[in-house]
Amino acid sequence: MTDAYIVGVDMIKFGRFPEKSVPQLGAEAALLALDDCGLTIQDMQALYCGNLGQASAMVGQRILQQIGQTGIPVVNCANACATGATAFREAWASVKAELYDLVLAVGVEQMGRGLLGGGAGRSGIPREGLLGSGTMPSVFAEAGMEHSRKHGTTFEQFAKVSVKNHHHATMNPKAMYQIETPLETVMNSEMISYPNTKLMCSVNVDGSAAAVIASERKARELGLMDRAVKVRASVLTSDPWQERDLVMPDVNTCTRTAAAAAYEMAGAGPDDIDLVELHDCFATAEILHYENLGLCADGEAGRLIDEGEVELGGRIPVNVSGGLLSKGHPLGATGIANIYEVSTHLRGEAGKRQVEGARLGMTHVIGLGSACGIHILERVA
Repeated sequence: MTDAYIVGVDMIKFGRFPEKSVPQLGAEAALLALDDCGLTIQDMQALYCGNLGQASAMVGQRILQQIGQTGIPVVNCANACATGATAFREAWASVKAELYDLVLAVGVEQMGRGLLGGGAGRSGIPREGLLGSGTMPSVFAEAGMEHSRKHGTTFEQFAKVSVKNHHHATMNPKAMYQIETPLETVMNSEMISYPNTKLMCSVNVDGSAAAVIASERKARELGLMDRAVKVRASVLTSDPWQERDLVMPDVNTCTRTAAAAAYEMAGAGPDDIDLVELHDCFATAEILHYENLGLCADGEAGRLIDEGEVELGGRIPVNVSGGLLSKGHPLGATGIANIYEVSTHLRGEAGKRQVEGARLGMTHVIGLGSACGIHILERVA
């Protein structure tokens, strides 16, 4: 099997664009990624599109209507918050298996406002309100409180995640919000579900991101290796069966399984990773994923945030883009947007937020339900 490389990658500035359609948003990112490597849609042999909200609307084909209908195969993916990562992985796998030499992966979403999750379900006893809450702020608040019970993690430590990520976003021109949020501001903002205040919840935004993936042979033939980023590992997992209380969703096992598989595939370990873009859908989630990804031992996540190890300039910078808390979280686009961020650092093109000397980077997304996508990327030049 051939090695696969990201040769073009980009994203639009996340925001709210009610005047644009989902295919239009996806087309913008697709064209940016193609321009990044000097190619056109006529060069692509397949398109993999990730979108959740309009999963039955053949969004990939509608994107091609915007940028050129060339008759190539189109695969549309929906996999909760791991949708974009899933589309990218399918594109990567098609190149890895030598079906194609050049493919395009696009993730796009147009979000509404308000809480995600909850609902009574189709049949049986409605869980919402009777057995707790299935809204995402409540699920991850519960997971955070369980971490506090086990390890003594404090409200202030959770809030520091938001302070860090909002600070990072001030250096990212493509983030939705680019404002500092001091600790007192975060802790005193509207309480959504303790310990997550409003400023500790990810932002519902519109957005899109795209990547062009090439085989090694094609990348060399086109002279694109100087900015190419190698995909060292691509892993997608779901939860195994386990005997537990199904009222409380498990937000940890899927990530731990994926991380172990990704490190094995890459032939690397947590200590080799130079930066991470992880799924900080809530501040509590980021704390949990420090441990789930092996960035520290269980119970040490609070120390990582207290001692600045996960800040820009720290031992293992996390969410230097601003993360979902500040950059924004358009569900279908997030996975590829994370890949854009890490690729930009590996290329040495991240400007003020550049992680100096970055050689290996990790991206992580989790869709509760369950799906976890992890990619480990490597600088080539």
